[in-house]
This record gives sequence, C-alpha cells and structure tokens, in this order.
Amino acid sequence: MPDTRYLLLAAAVSAAVNWALRAAPFAVLSFLRTNRTVQYLSTTMPAGVMVILLVYCLRDLPLSQARAAAPLAALAVTVGLHLWRRNALLSIVGGTAVHVVLAGTLFAS
Repeated sequence: MPDTRYLLLAAAVSAAVNWALRAAPFAVLSFLRTNRTVQYLSTTMPAGVMVILLVYCLRDLPLSQARAAAPLAALAVTVGLHLWRRNALLSIVGGTAVHVVLAGTLFAS
C-alpha cells in the first residue's frame, strides 16, 4: 500500500492539473478577443461550415430520381426563407418541415 506522502502528493498534482485546465480558457480568452486571425475566422467560418455541410449532405443525391425532390425543395425553402426574413431559426424549421412533409409523402408508398 502506498505511503501517505505519496497519496498526498498525487492528490496535490491532480488538483493542480485540474485547476490549470479549468483556468486556461479564461487566461487565453483575452488574447483571443484581440487576435485578428480569430476575428477573421469568426466572420468567415460560419458560411464555410454551411457550404461544407451542404456539399456533404447533397453529394450522393441522385438527381434523376424522384426522391431528390424533398432535399432540393427543402434547400430552396431554407435559402428562400433566410434571404426573405434573415432568421436562422425560421429558415431551419421551415426547411426541415418541408423536407419531412415531402419525404413522408414520397416514401409513404
């Protein structure tokens, strides 16, 4: 069985590492707020992530089959709602609703 000094040292090291890992984000936060690269990425990454997600979701879509109508119509509704109202929640809910309704009617048979 380990001696008491070893156990106390192990607990102290664990506490120090735990405290450092919890404090590190707050110490780095002031640097990140003034960093130009982080500011640039915060404005460009959301659109980039959406483009990558769009390509990933539609890459295997068979355009010659009728089942492609649901995702394409949902995409059109999502883009249209977002351009019209500039409301992300409305766009997402509207596009999802159109996709669910169309996919339910197309695949009901």
